[in-house]
Amino acid sequence: MDDQLKIYLAGEIHSDWRTRFRRALQERGVSARFLGPQEEHARSDDIGENILGEQPDERYRDLQGARVNTLRTRIHLRTADLVVACFTEKYRQWNTASDAGAALAGGVPLLLVRPTEFVHALKELDALADLTVETLEQAADAVAYVVE
Repeated sequence: MDDQLKIYLAGEIHSDWRTRFRRALQERGVSARFLGPQEEHARSDDIGENILGEQPDERYRDLQGARVNTLRTRIHLRTADLVVACFTEKYRQWNTASDAGAALAGGVPLLLVRPTEFVHALKELDALADLTVETLEQAADAVAYVVE
């Protein structure tokens, strides 16, 4: 491919899966531009009030933060060439499924990463994904193949 692949990394922001995936791609000689949610949890939670000012209660604080984060997500998903949606064993974030669904609705190819114990829980999403794998290394192999 002539241009650098833009990969949106959908998934929880609490573990190091993004770092591990980036490293796996680098080991395979793949250069990519990465997009995704705000990885600094406090910044993500505070962004609504940082932009719009103090909110009357926690519900509105969360809602305004979610709106700003959703704006970011929608823009990044529209420009992505590929979405890698990673479901980890410890954190089962609804945002990951939401981002994967938005990618599918927007026609952005979806590479789903999920452990075997989530086969049943994610079967419908699995059926819609362009490819489903069980490890980040398998996902990196697939991306390396796409860009070779």
